[in-house]
Amino acid sequence: MVAPANLPGHPPSSARGRGAKSNRTGRFESQVSEAFDDGWGEEEEPAQIATVLQPMKSRTIIARNDSPDVGFESSINPYRGCSHGCIYCYARPAHTYLGHSAGLDFETKIYFKPEAGKLLERELSRPKYVPKVIHIGGDTDPYQPDEKTLRVTRAVLETLARFRHPFSIITKSNLITRDLDILGPMGQAGLARAAVSITSLDHRLSRSMEPRAATPKRRLDAVRQLAAAGVPTTVMFAPSIPSLNDHEMEAVLEAAAAAGASTAGYVAVRLPLEIKDLFEEWLAAEHPDRARRVMSLVRQMRGGAAYSTEWGKRMTGEGPVAEVMSQRFRLARTRFGLDRKLAPLDLSQFAVPAKAGDQLSLF
Repeated sequence: MVAPANLPGHPPSSARGRGAKSNRTGRFESQVSEAFDDGWGEEEEPAQIATVLQPMKSRTIIARNDSPDVGFESSINPYRGCSHGCIYCYARPAHTYLGHSAGLDFETKIYFKPEAGKLLERELSRPKYVPKVIHIGGDTDPYQPDEKTLRVTRAVLETLARFRHPFSIITKSNLITRDLDILGPMGQAGLARAAVSITSLDHRLSRSMEPRAATPKRRLDAVRQLAAAGVPTTVMFAPSIPSLNDHEMEAVLEAAAAAGASTAGYVAVRLPLEIKDLFEEWLAAEHPDRARRVMSLVRQMRGGAAYSTEWGKRMTGEGPVAEVMSQRFRLARTRFGLDRKLAPLDLSQFAVPAKAGDQLSLF
């Protein structure tokens, strides 16, 4: 099915305050919808598309994976979809499993898990549960704007604190500082660490790539507050995009060190499945002067393709361009003292809290 641009139900090719430039049909949908200009309409101002929040029922809340690349086995994602709208987000293709587009749908149709705290309590209370560090936000950001009122992530953190369960959390939002009353004591006890993603210090570039995420200045302030509260904090320069933001790598790490970060990491840009076309469409619209060069360098890092799924290379790429990026990161991390090794989070403190009515031990 082909639909003309801006028809009801078909998002426009440009939306104010959003990252994606279109709503390309997801790969699991039975009909294909494509916008086109029939020549009859006048040029319009970009439309504003509202965010639609939908509760999501889940039977469990802890997800498990065996990927050797991600660094954790257990994770919790309080949300699906993310209104931060980061154009490069590797979680976009997952929205197609819900019958949505990885484009504007991913940014505007947000699912949340209202029972996350209760589900987590139930799972942690099982007699056969074996604690492993839980990573929060490995898919979509746990502190996207609507968390301010929904407080789903807050409920998860409260539960983990009651059980003395170790966790890590990653975000690009300064809303994380709201929960310093939990993160601070847990961090000081060896039960929590945080990571803040900072991709640029350039406000204009950041706004273009990540339209509804916190500004670079506010993210650095979050790092400063987390570190001051005793939370070991990593700054992630992720993704590093050649000829777009990679030249800022050293400056970001220097600013992170000054803010009190303990360590740093980076990830080379990844463009799997639908993200490739969405990213190229965004490049052509936002950075036409360098679009061809960026994609040429990306392909040089991925064996000639836009993306490679090979373990051990997904996060860093390969070839001369990737090697230079990796070497620059290692040198900068050492120069700014961000190469220290963090102590493992303490699994031994985990304990199921007593409930009202539980029989007291005689010994």
